[in-house]
Amino acid sequence: MKKIKLLALCAIVAGFATSCQKDEIASETAPEVSVELSEEHKAGLSAAGVDFHGAKYGSLQHFDGPVRKGIFANDGEIFIALENLAEQALGADGDSKQYRTNNLISSSNRTIDILGFTGSGNALTTSMRTGLQWAVNNYNRINTTLNFRLTFGTNFQAADMVVYNNNQSGAGGQAEFPSGGRPGKFIQINAGTGTFGGSNVNNVNEHVIGHEIGHAVGFRHTDYARRRCGGANEGASSVGAINVPGTPSENRWGASGLDSGSLMISCFDGSEDGEFSNFDVVALEFLY
Repeated sequence: MKKIKLLALCAIVAGFATSCQKDEIASETAPEVSVELSEEHKAGLSAAGVDFHGAKYGSLQHFDGPVRKGIFANDGEIFIALENLAEQALGADGDSKQYRTNNLISSSNRTIDILGFTGSGNALTTSMRTGLQWAVNNYNRINTTLNFRLTFGTNFQAADMVVYNNNQSGAGGQAEFPSGGRPGKFIQINAGTGTFGGSNVNNVNEHVIGHEIGHAVGFRHTDYARRRCGGANEGASSVGAINVPGTPSENRWGASGLDSGSLMISCFDGSEDGEFSNFDVVALEFLY
C-alpha cells in the first residue's frame, strides 16, 4: 500500500516485502546489486504474480534471524526469499477481486500469538500500539477460525506474528505472506506512520497495521491491477492472484466493481477509518 502520490506502504507479494536497512536488532538489507535475474527466477516471479522488470537480488534479516537471500521487486517494496519462491506460485485468475495468495494458514495454526514489540530501538509508538490493538479487535470480531492473542513485549522468538517499528522514514509498512501453513511472522511499520494523519493518526495506524496483518494471513491487494493507486500491475497475463468467491471482480482492461473501500487497497491518504469493507469480511469468512 502507498500514500497516494507520495508514500509507499509496501505490498507483500510472496515471501517478504521491505525497503528497510537498519540497525543491529532491526531488519537489514544488503546493498543492491546489478546482476540480472536468471530466467528461472524471472519465471518464478511471474508465477507468483510479480512483475520481474527492474527486480534485483538482495538479502534481508529480521532481528537476530538468519540473513535470507532473495529478490527485491516493485521498486524495492517486495522482497521474496529464494527458498520461498516456488511455493508462492499463484492460480490463474488474474482479473478478479478480492485476492488471496496460494498459501493460507493451516487449521492447526489459526490461534495466533501476535506481539507488539516494545524493545529499545524498535518499539511501537503510542499510536502504533493503539492501531495494533484496534486492528486485532477488528479481526477477532469477524466470524472466522482465526483467533489473535495480542501481547506487548520483547519475546519475539515465541510469537507467531511480530509487529515492530523499523525506524524508516515515511508512512507505510511491510509484511510476509504465509508459509508452511503458518502466518507471515514479521510486520514492519515505518516510523512516519506513528504521526501520519493528524487527528486521525490512530485510525491510520489501525488501517496500515490491519492491512499488513491481511497480507500475513494471505491476502493480496484488492486493486491488483493498480488502477486506483497507480504503479505496475502486480501480475501478468493470466497469471495472477486467486479470486475469493463472493467478492467483486474487475477486468484488467475495464473496471466493473472495484471495492474501493477495502482495507487491502494498495494505497492510503490519511483519511482512512481502519475498518473492513463488507467484502473484506466476506473474503475472511470464506477463507477462514
